[in-house]
Amino acid sequence: MLRFYLFISLMCLARSDTEETCPSFTRLSFHSAVVGTALNVRLLLYTRRNLTCAQTVNSSAFGNLNVTKKTTFIVHGLRITGSPPVWMEDLVKGLLSVEDMNVVVVDWNRGATTLIYTHASSKTRKVALVLKEFIDQMLAEGASLDDIYMIGVSLGAHISGFVGEMYDGQLGRITGLDPAGPLFNGKPHQDRLDPSDAQFVDVIHSDIDALGYKEPLGNIDFYPNGGLDQPGCPKTIFGGYRADNWKDYLREKDPPMTKAFFDTAEENPFCMYHYFVDIITWNKNIRRGDITIKLRDKAGNTTESKINHEPTTFQKYHQVSLLARFNQDLDKVVAVSLMFSTGSIIGPRYKLRILRMKLRSLAHPERPQLCRYDLVLMENVETVFQPILCPKLQM
Repeated sequence: MLRFYLFISLMCLARSDTEETCPSFTRLSFHSAVVGTALNVRLLLYTRRNLTCAQTVNSSAFGNLNVTKKTTFIVHGLRITGSPPVWMEDLVKGLLSVEDMNVVVVDWNRGATTLIYTHASSKTRKVALVLKEFIDQMLAEGASLDDIYMIGVSLGAHISGFVGEMYDGQLGRITGLDPAGPLFNGKPHQDRLDPSDAQFVDVIHSDIDALGYKEPLGNIDFYPNGGLDQPGCPKTIFGGYRADNWKDYLREKDPPMTKAFFDTAEENPFCMYHYFVDIITWNKNIRRGDITIKLRDKAGNTTESKINHEPTTFQKYHQVSLLARFNQDLDKVVAVSLMFSTGSIIGPRYKLRILRMKLRSLAHPERPQLCRYDLVLMENVETVFQPILCPKLQM
């Protein structure tokens, strides 16, 4: 009898553990990538009611999904190692911290885990069909296409586009993150993500020199740090200024384009704070070189920016506006330092005579502008000074 009770107790414990276990993103190994995986799509629902414990949902079981609220689908891309995306958890939490919505993680790791890119890309339309079946049922229960938002990464960006195309572009929004390039470059709009796939399509191109899609794909396309290698990211396999190309952005040109470039820091939270440094010089001869600027506040915090685009040309009595980017935002600047360099290793050292320097914040235009007059910068020598408030009528 005692053995019978022990057996029943163990069975109950086992059942309890099973019930309490939260469904999680499929975890595979590199071996799975070598041998390949057949497609299997799982939908994992997160809401504010179950922020840390997903629910498996499908077209006949919605769980906590509320069709009257916005629903965001997150669709990943190729998974060479088979491991879950490291960014997924943070993205889910971030979305739910901003808005009370449904977040559905589209887990197609069985299908995306492969060393052969073409095997994964060939499954994208099948994933889209699974999502359409689910969304169709949501619509039948009272959901609105306006409230459907899809975030697709790599191949997931094109999957999102395929879903949007099935609804004649009536989805509320699609965001493409680093859309995949191979096998999609140069394809007609129906075979890739396209601006007509949703009411609004925005795209972030963050790896255009490797496997990413280079050309615009959305209503507006962002190119952080020029769309090339991102600061703080491995060099191998998250304010925007409109610009035709990265160099024009750094030169402060702003043509009416739908491409937008911005830059990021290397570490979390990755924000950059932008200032214009307006300089009027009075050298008799033209000077060409770079400016490095440092800011310091009352607490002794410092932040530095080397304005490291093409050397600037300084002409007598001409104002040059330089875009400086800092990884800290100092509210009350009490000290500024400037250093001028021509980049020459040998040869004479030059002076840059500044008639007026003005510092103005782009992120906080309401802040007082800071000025300094009559400075002489010796090449490669840091010059520290205390700025003063600029006259209010000064442009």
